[in-house]
Formats: sequence, C-alpha cells, structure tokens
Amino acid sequence: MPDVPAAAPRLSERAAALRPRWRWALLFALGAVAATGQAPLGLWWLSIPAFAACLAILPALPDWRAAAWGGWAMGAGYFALALNWIVEPFLVDAARHAWMAPFALFGLAGGLALFWALAAGLSRRLRGGALGLACALTLSEALRGTVLTGFPWAQPGHALIDSALLPLAALTGPLGLTFALLGSATALGALLTGPRLPGALGLAAFAALFAVAGQLPPAPATPQDAPTVRLVQPNAPQHQKWDPAHIQTFFDRQIAFTAEPGQGGHARPDLIVWPETAVPVLLNNAEPTLDGIARAAQGAPVVLGLQRHDDRRLYNSLVALDASGRVSALYDKHHLVPFGEYIPFGDQLQKIGITAFAAQRGNGYSPGPGAQVIDLGPAGFALPLICYEGVFPQDVRAAPRRADVMLLVTNDAWFGENSGPYQHLAQARLRSAEMGLPMIRVANTGVSAMIDARGQITAQIPLNKAGWRDAALPPPMAPTPYARMGDLPMLAALLALMVLCCLYPVLGRRGT
Repeated sequence: MPDVPAAAPRLSERAAALRPRWRWALLFALGAVAATGQAPLGLWWLSIPAFAACLAILPALPDWRAAAWGGWAMGAGYFALALNWIVEPFLVDAARHAWMAPFALFGLAGGLALFWALAAGLSRRLRGGALGLACALTLSEALRGTVLTGFPWAQPGHALIDSALLPLAALTGPLGLTFALLGSATALGALLTGPRLPGALGLAAFAALFAVAGQLPPAPATPQDAPTVRLVQPNAPQHQKWDPAHIQTFFDRQIAFTAEPGQGGHARPDLIVWPETAVPVLLNNAEPTLDGIARAAQGAPVVLGLQRHDDRRLYNSLVALDASGRVSALYDKHHLVPFGEYIPFGDQLQKIGITAFAAQRGNGYSPGPGAQVIDLGPAGFALPLICYEGVFPQDVRAAPRRADVMLLVTNDAWFGENSGPYQHLAQARLRSAEMGLPMIRVANTGVSAMIDARGQITAQIPLNKAGWRDAALPPPMAPTPYARMGDLPMLAALLALMVLCCLYPVLGRRGT
C-alpha cells in the first residue's frame, strides 16, 4: 500500500519545536499584539487572535518549565506595551531621571509577567489544556490585583470596556470580562486547529454574551431637576505644576473657572469639583486660600484635593468646603502608590535605624484610615477616591455604606499624553458599570468626565485642555450583583472549571 503522508504539524507544534529564544521572541511579540486591546487603541478584536495563538502554543510546550518561561515572555510583551506610560514620570525631569525609564518599564513588565508565568507553568503541570490555561490566567489576574497592595491595571478584560460587553461587569466584575476575552481566544484557537465543535460552541457562547449584555437595563434617565456639577480642569503640566513661576497661574485659572456663571446663562452649579492636589498650600495653612475659593464659588460647595500634615505625617487629602469656606468633610487617601507615594516597609526600617523612608517621619505619604462616604448635600452621599484608588474594585466595595455617586479626583499629568490617561479613564468607567453608580471624575490635565451608572460618558473635558463643564449628575441604579457579592462567584466558577479541565484528561484515560 502507498505511504500515507503525515498530517502537517499545527502552528502550536511548530512553535513548540522552535529554539527557546525564538519561541520566547514569538510569544513576546504575540503578547504585545494582545495589548493593543487596551485604551486608547481598543483593538479588542485583535487581542483575541493574539491570545488564541498564545493559548495554543503554551499547552503544547514540552514541560511546565518551558510553559512558565513562555508565559513569562507573553506577559512581558503584553505589559511592556500596555504599560508603556510608566516611563512618563521619569521624563518630567528628564535630565535627572530619564535614564531610569527603561529599567522602570521592563522591570515592571517583567515583574508582572511572573503572574502569567505561574499560571502557564501550573496549568501545563496539571495538563489543563488551553481552557485550563485561560482559567489560570484569569485567576492570576485576581492575584495580581491583590498581592503587595495589588496592581490590576491593564487586565486583558479591560479591552472590552469600550465594547457592548461593558454592562456584563455589573454581573461578573472585571474577572468576568477577562475570562470572556480569554475564553473566546481559546474557542478561536480550537476552531482553527481542532477540536472544532467545542471551538464553534465557545465562539457561539461569546457571541451570546453580546445579546445578554444588550438585554440588561440601561442607566436610568437623568431627571430635569438633577443636581448640576461643575468639573474644573486647570491643565497644569507636571513639570510646571509646582514651579513657583506657574503655580499662581494655575490656581487663578481654577478660581476664574469656579466664578463663571452657569453655562447658557443658567443657574450656578450645585457642586464644584477641583482635581487632586489642586491647592498649592497645605490644608493646615490654607484658611485664606479656602476663603477665596468660597467667594469665587458664590455659595456652591466645593470639593478639591490638597495635602495636609498631622504632626510629622503627610497626607494626600480631599476636602469638601461649605458656602463659607469651612471644611465640612475630610478624606485621606488610604491606598497609596508603592514607591511613588511611599516606600514599602519604610516605617519598619526605622526600627533598625533607617529613617529616610519612614512615612511616619514625613518621608512620603501616610495612608488614611480607609474608605468612607461623605455628605455633599444636593449631590447626595459620595464615595471619595483619589487617583490610584479608582483602579481597585475592592476599595469601592469597602465603603461603609452604599453611596449615591463616586467622586474621583486625580492628577493624570503623571501619565503623559498617550495611553495612561485613557486607560485610567476606562477603569473609571468600569467601576461605574460594576457598581451601578455614576462617577464624577475630575483630572488636572484630563480627561475629566461625568459617567453614568452603566459606564457611559455623558460629559467630558478633553485631555490637555484647560476649561470647565457643567454637567447633570446621573442617578444611581439599584445595587448590582457584583456590588453585593464581589469577585467570589467568579473565583469559585473559575476554580471549578479549572479543576474540571485538569481532571478531564485523567478521566478520559480511565474511560479507555
């Protein structure tokens, strides 16, 4: 009988046969392509085939060590592109700090990629296949959002924030969006390389999610008598923000925006919001400054960010001012940026004589007591968030009671002009969709926005534009399933599915 030619090797098998350095380079490049789903590009439809290739290659590698290295390469490429904005803070004073930018970018990308290495290695060791790997990667993203205070920025599921699937976050939270994207990638890989029936069913399930999202109720209409909030954006570039030659210019700009009559000749706003660290003096010495702000506000309450000290400790704070300029509410940021706002374990190092990093001696910010809700009068009860805190759904859910609105003030000038500000804005939209709460978001350089309870922007001031905007405050929705239960249902479902994926090959062998 004539010889039957062997079937052509699959792409995954060809990739697995490559020399390790070329295999790592391929996975690094595929990871970078997958990152194009993040804002501002938003190419989620390109992320899916890139992840599909990775999820096909990694389970085909010879052993768990090779898979772990491959997962690390994929993650390093992904985070290097997705988090390229991390170099921007080092360029504010480029003459002194620019040399550190490459180390920061690749150090951060390589460090975060360790979570994906753990997922890939463990999944390969347990023979979970592509679907098990998708579960493991999603679980590793949950881990990345909590370990060492967490850094859940640029999760794969964030690529779906600007898609019709955003409302699903009310049911599943961010982990559900991540698994939806990685699960669809798994299905695409199976459809192209086999087994085709499960792949087709998986893609059909992904398509069905769009129908489910479309059936969820929209955000309630904003009533005619809704409170009006003024967003104030001074547009202070970071290299000028604390320059004595420019400080007064930016402060006067905010005063002028605050004093403007209502847009279209309408009444004054019910609330005025300035961004993070908007006032160039400490709260302890700010009474004359706050009096001037109150006069400009002409009876409207004002919320603004500034710094304060208590004994030796320094705090990044938000205050609400009443009509007379008195502080009616005070909130201290509690989820600080490691190495940006404080040095981890700095207070512990003081015990052995190293005091240069101790926050309790004023070297960096000290954390506030935790999440709280403040009364903003006509605008209702607000959950204050300062910059980085808007990245963490667990910080939002930690509030002592359900708020009517989230209030985020930030200084996105640190993030540059490309991806960082847009990714931060996207995560603010995700928080609103998860919780069913509107958000007032005011940024120093933008994008300042009013966001409704389904995560849609109803008013905004563009990036790098000085200005103000009066916007009606959208109403909240009823507490969402995610607001009530958090990530626990998704974590349980992912763990159960991963166990099934790992048991399937064992049960299959026993059945034969």
